[in-house]
Amino acid sequence: MAAAQDHVEDEEQASQLHFAFGKAYEDAGDISSSFTHYAQGNALRRKGVEYEEARILDGAKEHAALFTAPFLASRAGQGCASEDAIFIVGLPRAGSTLVEQILSSHSQIEGTMELPDLMMIGDRLHSRVEEGEFASFPDVVRSLSPGDLLRLGQEYLDRTHVHRKEGKPRFIDKMPNNWMYAGLIRLILPNATIIDARRHPMGCCFSGWKQFFARGQLFTYDLAEIGRYYRAYVAQMAAFDHAAPGAVHRVIYEQMVADTENEVRRLLDHVGVPFEEECLAFYRNRRAVRTASSEQVRQPIFTDGVDHWRQFEPYLGPLRDALDTVETAYPAVPADLV
Repeated sequence: MAAAQDHVEDEEQASQLHFAFGKAYEDAGDISSSFTHYAQGNALRRKGVEYEEARILDGAKEHAALFTAPFLASRAGQGCASEDAIFIVGLPRAGSTLVEQILSSHSQIEGTMELPDLMMIGDRLHSRVEEGEFASFPDVVRSLSPGDLLRLGQEYLDRTHVHRKEGKPRFIDKMPNNWMYAGLIRLILPNATIIDARRHPMGCCFSGWKQFFARGQLFTYDLAEIGRYYRAYVAQMAAFDHAAPGAVHRVIYEQMVADTENEVRRLLDHVGVPFEEECLAFYRNRRAVRTASSEQVRQPIFTDGVDHWRQFEPYLGPLRDALDTVETAYPAVPADLV
């Protein structure tokens, strides 16, 4: 057993070393060597994680089929009425830290971190299927009474209260994976704000693939898998947009970079707070940032990283194939997913 554990740890260390070499060669402009090391690091990392792709892809389809306009209308007026929470969802490396930093520079909004609490509530509901109480997750959700929805919404607020240190009326939960539970958010916290941070699929997925995440984000270590994950996310969010028009505000990273002030004004309008100049000077915000984008958000917005992935383009065929029409239609949603 000890030998097996040592082998796992050795492979993780080797993976981290390959990621470091990949970054070093990338900085030196040796793209071929950089990609080789990134690929080796990802392959080792993928061996050491248990990623249930079918559960994610099937879950996105179930979400789209369950959270229809009639279903949401049938639960209108239920859940916890608090509007405190602001959820920023999407994929890692999509610009969510930038959005968080802009919002947390507002006098009425507190930034926290990537909170696990909604995912834990969702996982607990999923466990009722795994334990045989219900046949599917949609069956669990349909069974929730008005009292259940109110209780779950209040539970989320109670669990996250410990992270609120500044006494501000609004707070941010930046867990990107919460996109999987957009419908559940709508049921238990109908007045919460949902912001979908989105970046060009090739740039977003490649940036995630070359990042060694300390934990979670198990879908990022294979180019085809991360492409299918992005496609499932786009499809689910498109269905939710159709079911609940206007419930989600989408921030397109490239548009935020190109026209920052107007995009910030649109963002604050959706959140329901007045414009403040400090939101444009987000890089002066000294709050702790614990994500891979921590250094970028200490600087004014720059355009250098928008098309950074293109120098690796010859190696990204599996990613492009998995994304399919999601890439070519971006930032629109392709017709085959609507």
